[in-house]
Amino acid sequence: MDKTIFDEMIATRRHLHRFPEEGWTEFQTTYLIATRLRELGYTDVRLGRQIIDTEAVLGRNPEQVKASIDRAIKNGVPETFIQEIDELTGCVAILNTGRTGPVTALRFDIDCNPVQETDDPDHAPNREGFCSEHPGLMHACGHDGHTAVGLAVARWLMQNKDSLCGTVKLVFQPAEEGVRGAVAIASSGILDDVDNIVGSHCGGKVKLGEVGLIHKGILASTKFDIRFKGTPSHAGNNPHKGHSALLAASATALMIVGIARHGDGASRVAVGKLVAGEGRNVTPVNAYMQIEVRGETAEINDYLCQKVEHIVRGNAEAYEVEGKLECVGQATTIIECPAVLDTLRSIAQEIPEVTRIAELDTPAGSEDFTIMLKRVVERGGQGGMFRWGCNHHGHHRADFELQDTLSMPIAFEIFTRYLQKTNSAD
Repeated sequence: MDKTIFDEMIATRRHLHRFPEEGWTEFQTTYLIATRLRELGYTDVRLGRQIIDTEAVLGRNPEQVKASIDRAIKNGVPETFIQEIDELTGCVAILNTGRTGPVTALRFDIDCNPVQETDDPDHAPNREGFCSEHPGLMHACGHDGHTAVGLAVARWLMQNKDSLCGTVKLVFQPAEEGVRGAVAIASSGILDDVDNIVGSHCGGKVKLGEVGLIHKGILASTKFDIRFKGTPSHAGNNPHKGHSALLAASATALMIVGIARHGDGASRVAVGKLVAGEGRNVTPVNAYMQIEVRGETAEINDYLCQKVEHIVRGNAEAYEVEGKLECVGQATTIIECPAVLDTLRSIAQEIPEVTRIAELDTPAGSEDFTIMLKRVVERGGQGGMFRWGCNHHGHHRADFELQDTLSMPIAFEIFTRYLQKTNSAD
């Protein structure tokens, strides 16, 4: 790997780690990406409504977005850029080589987690001076590394464009956490001419030096926000006149975790958050819940969704409150494309630093890259996903680490060698 690209990649990752941003609020990150791409010579850099279907946006909090815009402007992002992107994050760079060939897309996600980074002095970002400067936010899943790898690939691509053919699309996706961003990008049509699409993720079940090829095991998932609105009353004088949103939500939580698991494959439910009530002696008017379901197949996931809908509707009626169920995130299962996985395997076998190749097929988490892959496959293309290992303590934890100088070069090599195979001008 070229030393200039390597040094810039590591510096970029550590800069991004200092300024983490949650999904749909990645304004500083998007500005850095777009600016870097334009400096590299990319003339087709698409932003805002060019890549985001606003009708398909999931889980975007307007108040959070506004606060993040204010923070970004204070940190040097021009207001003109915020206007240019229509207050929508994410970026796609397109390089047309001018030579006939396939359209290949590479996906890199850019958002962080709502996690407060550890103050342990042995934690690498603390020890080396690049810990998060945004309270309560942290790149605790490695997306800072993903973005930095993507920008390193962008530089390599510009340097090697004369040896390539066809078109390459570099997709910097917002809001992967909560599987919220891919639907809006896929629905925009930006991927509709893609022949090959590849995505990756660090860590998971593969350790430093290992590469995992994902055959199956990515769970379909739907994320829901649930709101109940009741009727207030004085808890002592007129309890009979009140209708409790808190009790409706509590019953809903218990019934959701009690949904019968499906016999045809893995199924998961989780109630992650419940906030309700206004005061000790007031019948609770408002309740808000965040939940998710996951299934080994889309059909199992749909089964869980239907059960949740029935529970919310039934408890709203039983407790005489208003109930609202909103889908705020969506992912499906991964489509296995053997030819792409074979290519990725052959590439990994050629990289000296790769010590083991794992074939991943057991139930794990969810990933909205699956939405992009499904869009491409439905239109005659193919794709796949791989993991590049790191020795982490667990994803979404305050002490997440990825050994950037050792792990990220492997990801870079796989992406660039993949382009050399699919889009070679020879």
